[in-house]
Amino acid sequence: MTTTPLAVEATGLVKTFGTNRAVDGVDLRVEAGTVYGVLGPNGAGKTTTISMLATLLKPDAGEARVFGRDVRREAQTVRSLIGVTGQYASVDETLSATENLVIFSRLLGLSRPESKRKSAELLERFGLTEAASRPLKNFSGGMRRRLDLAASLIAQPPLIFLDEPTTGLDPRTRAQMWDTIRDLVATGSTVLLTTQYLDEADQLADRIAVIDHGRVVAEGTGDELKASIGTASLQLRLADGATGTESLATAVDLVARVLGTPAVASPEGSRLTAPMADPDRVTDLLVAFREAGISLAEISVQKPTLDEVFLTITGKPATADADATDRALEGSNA
Repeated sequence: MTTTPLAVEATGLVKTFGTNRAVDGVDLRVEAGTVYGVLGPNGAGKTTTISMLATLLKPDAGEARVFGRDVRREAQTVRSLIGVTGQYASVDETLSATENLVIFSRLLGLSRPESKRKSAELLERFGLTEAASRPLKNFSGGMRRRLDLAASLIAQPPLIFLDEPTTGLDPRTRAQMWDTIRDLVATGSTVLLTTQYLDEADQLADRIAVIDHGRVVAEGTGDELKASIGTASLQLRLADGATGTESLATAVDLVARVLGTPAVASPEGSRLTAPMADPDRVTDLLVAFREAGISLAEISVQKPTLDEVFLTITGKPATADADATDRALEGSNA
């Protein structure tokens, strides 16, 4: 019987910053040729974990291997097997995209002709050919993120770490990046990505790990994680006269007390979503709403989303802010 080789195998990874145990015994197994997503709330230690796997930080305890190579004892070999995004890929803001990629290529040992050929190929692949001669200081955020990824692929590494690759991008550019990530895997690469967008993990990842307080608290396919909190979720839309802050807080409290599960409120505060483990309790919830004077405009039942999984497992919604621990780490690596 053949087994799929592991691109990443980590056991008991620990990293401490002062009194803060940022990573507290993380275990990961990433099969080659897949997309592996890492989710977690603020301060969970996602980027810290990636940094240890990418040899940017030394673990305080535990072991990790990349394609069988130990990240501590064989760090140089591991670096030849990986590409990492997360920092701007530029040597000089006044140089063009082509010039920057050529410099990176030359630093990686490519000849001058090969560097020019590779740079042109990557710029075309990422839709940057028309901006090839433009100085990086004139690039938009989306163009910069695409160039970041292009630079990490110069050596065509078999494993690519993407740390929140689409943060701050517009929907169209995000979709382009998704297509690029799928193409990378289709051509033989393995991708390990952290993301603050749950729909991104749902769309791209073959398996997902949820990290909270430095530990993996859930792991599996998107469908497995959704099934772990129930087969359906309750969707409620409050009537126009019941969308004030006080009414919303009362509605959230009633859902928690009657259904025994937390509710996710939409940004505009008119919709609530909650895992529905016991359908018989929905009637009790509707009675409680009526007694509290809260009117509903709509009620429906849907399959769970990763948003509900995230909230149920971690006790808090996903946020768009960078991890506090990770932000400090990025500063130390600058």
